[in-house]
This record gives sequence, C-alpha cells and structure tokens, in this order.
Amino acid sequence: MNTTHPQALRRALLTALILSPIGALAQTATTVEVWKTPDCGCCKDWVKYLRSNGFRVVAHDVSDTSSFRRRNGIPDEYGSCHSALVEEYALEGHVPAKEIKRLLRERPVAVGLTVPSMPLGSPGMDGPEYEGRKFPYDVFLIARGGKASVYQTYR
Repeated sequence: MNTTHPQALRRALLTALILSPIGALAQTATTVEVWKTPDCGCCKDWVKYLRSNGFRVVAHDVSDTSSFRRRNGIPDEYGSCHSALVEEYALEGHVPAKEIKRLLRERPVAVGLTVPSMPLGSPGMDGPEYEGRKFPYDVFLIARGGKASVYQTYR
C-alpha cells in the first residue's frame, strides 16, 4: 500500500481507527433512551454521566414519567425522577453505568433495574451542589410481576 499518497494515508488511518478498540466502541455504543422532565438538573447530570461511560443517549422531555413506569412494569414504590430503556430492559432513577453493563452482560429474565428516590451520591446526584454528601443506596432488580431484589449495594 502506498501510504505516501494523501488519500491512501487517510484510508489507512481511518481503517486503523475503525479496527482499534476506540473505533469499535464508537461503532457499538449501546443506546439508552431516557424520559425526563425538561427542567430536572439531576436528570441532565445522569444523561451526561451515561455518555461519559460510553452509552449513546437519546433524551425525551416529558411532563411525567409515571406512565412509562406503568407501561414497563416498574412498581410506583420503585419510582424516581427519570425513566429509561436499554435494549429490552427498563431503568428507573440513578442507576450506575456499572450495573447497566452488568445487566446487559448477564441478561437476567427481568423488567430492569431501579434506584428508587434520588439518593445523594448516586450518579447524577453527586455534583458539587451536594457538597460531597453521600447516602447508602441499593440498586434493585425488578422481576416480571414487580417483585424486587437487591442487585447491588452502594455504601
């Protein structure tokens, strides 16, 4: 291959990028669709957090996410301020990227994951305005039918 020709060099560099781990990641980024209210700052922070962890995010501004929860099998007691879909799984609240990736790797028979309420220290609830405060919280796996079990604990 003649790499001294500008087009050949460009083609070789693009091929190398596409075949590199970074190029492969860019091509295969998992999409998370998020439903959130337009003015919620912690929802915007969670979207930024997901993007910084390699997810492609499509955000939808809505007035209320309770219909999403009902439609996707998340009981109201496990609700939070935003809802999402990743592949066939529902996500509710400030779910850490690590647990989303684990869910997609393990593929349990389940509705999805939830971090109920808005615990300080969870992704999106960890900005400077919270002055480093952190509360322990659990990530729950919601089974079909609405039963929840602890998927991961954060202390």
